Amino acid sequence: MPATDPTPLPRPVTSSFLCGSEPIVVLAPHPDDESLGCGGLLANAFAGHGAHVVLMTDGAGSHPGSRAWTACQRKDLRARELDAAISELGGTAENVTRLGLPDAGMADPSIPVFAIARRIAALMSRLGARSLFATAPTDPHCDHQGTAEIARLAARLTRARLLFYPVWSRWKRPDFRTELTGMSEYRLETSAMRDRKARAIAAHRSQHGEVITDDADGFVLDPAFVRLFVETDEIFFEESLP
Repeated sequence: MPATDPTPLPRPVTSSFLCGSEPIVVLAPHPDDESLGCGGLLANAFAGHGAHVVLMTDGAGSHPGSRAWTACQRKDLRARELDAAISELGGTAENVTRLGLPDAGMADPSIPVFAIARRIAALMSRLGARSLFATAPTDPHCDHQGTAEIARLAARLTRARLLFYPVWSRWKRPDFRTELTGMSEYRLETSAMRDRKARAIAAHRSQHGEVITDDADGFVLDPAFVRLFVETDEIFFEESLP
């Protein structure tokens, strides 16, 4: 049976409404967040005015107990998986910037958030991007919350539109909208892009219990979680800049 989201359907919009007539920039805390949270949006953007994904962390922390795969090897594996996912959505490796921050380490006070925000702002200026997408600050993960914080700084520097896409809060926190009061919520109908989105999510093979098999406590995506993001529309929350 298709996955369902029991909350009322927000306002439906087109990808053109969300993207505008310029390329978009999507911040992804880890490889797979881009495909789960906004793979349909990215597929539309790549088919239109273009998109660029900024990968915040190296993703090496998902299977820390593996002896067969070193941290460096896990980093390289997840980089290849992201490139494969972006290809499924219509982009190329040239449409990805990797910041290489430590996985599960973005809450570290030594992370240079202002410098990173300035780097993202410079990238947006070079691309001519006027819309910035990032994981929602309600997501219960330090890297997702850190990404939202940096996105806010970059949006203020560029005066770009800022939209959040929920990942873990959509799955784990039915009441997450109460913390996004005042933001405009939009729904992007994704039925035409769901096959491509499913292939992009599947490209992150290490996150589906494949490839790295010697870490019993390693991260594995719940199939029901994947179905939610494949079989339902994408939602976005726009925050107005002060």
